[in-house]
Amino acid sequence: MLRRFEGTAIARRARLVPIALLCAALGACATMSDLSDRAGGAGPAERGAKADHAEQLYADGQLDQAASEFLALADDTRGDAAAHYRLRAAEVLRDRGDLDGAARALGDIKRRRLRGDEPQRLDLLDAEIAIKHGDIGRADMLLAGLGDDPTEAVRMRALELRARADLARGDRFASARSRAALDRDLEGADREQNRRQLVDALAGLDVDALRTRVEGLPPGDALRPWVEQALRGKGQPLPRALPKPSRPVGTIQPGGNGSLESEGYRTLHHVALLLPLSAQFATVSQSIRDGFLTAYYSDARARRPELRIYDSGRTPADAIAAYQRAVADGADHVVGPLQREAVGELFHQSLAARVLALNHPDTGEVPPPGSAEFGLLPDGEGAQVAERMIARGITRASIVAADADWAERAARAFRAQFEAAGGVIAGETRVPDKEVNYATQILQATGSLGSGAEAGVFVSARPQQARLLLPQLKVANVNLPVFATSHVYAGDANAALDRDLDGVEFCDAPWLFGDIPGRPDRNRIASRIDTANGLGGRLFAFGMDAYALLPYLDWLLAHPDSYLNGATGELTADSFGRIHRLVGWARFQNGIALPIDGALDSAPLQQ
Repeated sequence: MLRRFEGTAIARRARLVPIALLCAALGACATMSDLSDRAGGAGPAERGAKADHAEQLYADGQLDQAASEFLALADDTRGDAAAHYRLRAAEVLRDRGDLDGAARALGDIKRRRLRGDEPQRLDLLDAEIAIKHGDIGRADMLLAGLGDDPTEAVRMRALELRARADLARGDRFASARSRAALDRDLEGADREQNRRQLVDALAGLDVDALRTRVEGLPPGDALRPWVEQALRGKGQPLPRALPKPSRPVGTIQPGGNGSLESEGYRTLHHVALLLPLSAQFATVSQSIRDGFLTAYYSDARARRPELRIYDSGRTPADAIAAYQRAVADGADHVVGPLQREAVGELFHQSLAARVLALNHPDTGEVPPPGSAEFGLLPDGEGAQVAERMIARGITRASIVAADADWAERAARAFRAQFEAAGGVIAGETRVPDKEVNYATQILQATGSLGSGAEAGVFVSARPQQARLLLPQLKVANVNLPVFATSHVYAGDANAALDRDLDGVEFCDAPWLFGDIPGRPDRNRIASRIDTANGLGGRLFAFGMDAYALLPYLDWLLAHPDSYLNGATGELTADSFGRIHRLVGWARFQNGIALPIDGALDSAPLQQ
């Protein structure tokens, strides 16, 4: 029965202890018997039965009755047993929300009478009481004295109390950091409450404070993704630390019994694919599904796991139900869901099967341990375009982006990355979807840009808008290098329509332009499977990579210097379970998108 977070369920999980274990905690059953014999009153068996009954009342949520029975037991005994029952009564009252009653129950309890982790639990109670009364200094002292090797339950309670103490003294960032460290150990309502408090703590800090404090965090700190999300929510994303992998997975090496093995490969058994096949994303889902199946049937028969496909429906609840059906059917790995809201909701659940989500949740939380998230993010592309332009010696840029959420995310990521590298944004504009005359927007974006080798234009727009924009840039005498996200390319060669895009350099999935080892030829597949054509080609490649990632997921999560040479780019994983994609690069020449330098180069240029 979860009444409120503030450590309640954490403490209760640690304290639901049967009497046999209680004896061990107090120093052995023989010692307990000796204490009972000296205590007088009811005999040991009767007191043991009463203690079990009090614990059962507590487990059933009858906190008043449980506290009363523990206090009665304390009054009926002496020594170590009395101290134990008094502590239990205080803990139950605390869980009821009655800290003053807990303080009275502790009374003059003798610390030396406590055993096992009981002294630490006493300090936790005293620290919480001190926080309530505004004595943060005493709370700090008590929490600092818990020792270097506390039990898991004590560690979690201490983190939660540190978060409350830091918030009480006005250090919102430190409070959020404790809650971020606590997050992965919580489940259900406790996790939800903790996350709300974490987000609220960061929301009270301005952009400058968040940026200053996050600079002091190590790359793998649990708080970093939450700060990144807080800044994105304020329209000020952090620049990305782009991965620089150097070690491909799957290197053939000697195995047992003289066999050869692929480094990092782990055999799969039962896989489920969750996609919204009958909802508004049906067309998108079909391309992903067909790419996944193509990779599946291209795999060696002995390596193929059992595979089932489920419709994840329209809502997060539908997706969770599909996940639960997959687990009930025996799935140990689940790929999906696709919608961001469904991914976020699934990450809130207790996951019986590991997940490779096909998107990143809006809320910023990271996947549960052992799971991962993978998506074709416009933010990642915008950041990599910025790095590409800086590497080319371009230090002044204008931003022209579509008036859409995905384009806005790409533009903000580009700005953050470009400025962090020393670049200057000379101007910025958004082009409405139904507008055809961009003269005003071009002047707004490029009026202060100037010319020369150090100037360039960043574009994040669909092909239709880009085909209108590029000629108008030339009419406006903006004859500068143009770099774009993948959205500028329709996915198929069309020289007649794309001739106006000549010279535009853009990032995209390398599979669209040439052979990728271990992947079927795109032209051959596209001639046979309709969903691999046009804009679907990028999603088809995404589906192939989702399958290819599964057997190497553990390895990638444990080895950030490793990468999978995927159809959508070089794929790496960070310590938070997020898959990052280093894209390939292409340029329009005579209306045809061709890989730059005749190679599918997904590595950043070296300055």
